[in-house]
Amino acid sequence: MQTELKQAIRDLIKERNAVLLAHNYMRDEVQEIADITGDSLALSQEAAKTAADIIVFCGVHFMAESAAILSPDKTVLLPRLDAGCPMADMITADELIKFKTTLPGIPVVTYVNSSAEVKAESDICCTSANALKVVNSLHDKEIIFTPDRNLGHYVSQFSDKKFHMWGGYCPTHERLKPETVKELKSRYPDALFICHPECNPLVTALADHACSTSAMYDFCRNSSAKTFIIGTEAGILYRLKLENPDKEFILASQALFCPNMKLTSLEDIYEALKTLKPVVRVEESIRLRAKTALDRMLAVPRD
Repeated sequence: MQTELKQAIRDLIKERNAVLLAHNYMRDEVQEIADITGDSLALSQEAAKTAADIIVFCGVHFMAESAAILSPDKTVLLPRLDAGCPMADMITADELIKFKTTLPGIPVVTYVNSSAEVKAESDICCTSANALKVVNSLHDKEIIFTPDRNLGHYVSQFSDKKFHMWGGYCPTHERLKPETVKELKSRYPDALFICHPECNPLVTALADHACSTSAMYDFCRNSSAKTFIIGTEAGILYRLKLENPDKEFILASQALFCPNMKLTSLEDIYEALKTLKPVVRVEESIRLRAKTALDRMLAVPRD
């Protein structure tokens, strides 16, 4: 039955001239049939380059918004409109505007895991992969960093700037405790522990390497180590195992499971392609301002 459904989805993708995007944390079967898998912003950037008329984004709401910001001429579908992000919900545009008045003149660096409205009130965006370069590209001695306090703390260790942190965090990554990691490192002394900088500072302090999900693929593929303890959402294991059949990957905790990332099913994707709903749109005045913050980020030299 699942094989037939997958084929039906692929047929509809061709018929609709669509591109199917899947975040690295999606269910295995969703990643399997996607045209492109990856980090949230990278997916939107790749989709914008395609000739597709329709973007089907298997992820959460802010990701579909980013696709709509970068591809205003395309229809963006989010198969599960209720797939949200608790961290993105921890800050609103009104709250950011109020916070900025207490720190006048200090630029706002906003993690892409945020709503379009919050991006529109920011000076520049960043990803987990480029956050340090973005922060250090600014001439200001102080910055406001939103919404992720854990990513902000991680980046602040490598920058001489003063950080004014928003208090948001990812509940999934926050559930990973340092005691759990220490126990696993003791049990697997030859294993390397890699984690996402969205983890608590006490956890990232234990990491052999902290990086974005896409960088984890590169690190594990290029490392001579044979065993890895993985400190990010469970969905990443699908591709890690696929690309490295000779290596062992141990999820650091069964708590590393994001219910929002696991909402989207094959049935949801099929229904979205069939009905061309639900559509995610961003109001043009907000889109343009949010795109400015993203464009400033993309203008930061990579090297």
